[in-house]
Amino acid sequence: MEILRSIVVLVHLVGFAVLFGAWVVEAFRGTREMTKAMHWGLVIALVAGLALAAPWGLDGDPNYMKIGIKLVVVVVIGALLGIGGARQRRTGSAPAALFWLVGLLTLGNAALAVIW
Repeated sequence: MEILRSIVVLVHLVGFAVLFGAWVVEAFRGTREMTKAMHWGLVIALVAGLALAAPWGLDGDPNYMKIGIKLVVVVVIGALLGIGGARQRRTGSAPAALFWLVGLLTLGNAALAVIW
């Protein structure tokens, strides 16, 4: 069971890496676009994170406060990606504030996971 949980953790990290990596690429290119890679990274990280929140038969109780906060942050990131993507299709570029918030919240969500 521990091996399966470790695989899910790896998939979760890959999802985060895809989301944050796509954001970093766009930030350094200066285009500030919401890409499909960001959306896919969010979906992968969200699904794997929900799987990690399930009880795995481990000793001790899960930290529900941490799980709840991380879930809210992921939902906000998803909303920002959706709103930014819609505005990008309409006007040709995503608002800078939404783009930078996606990166900061993604990094903040990873910091919550590591530090808390």
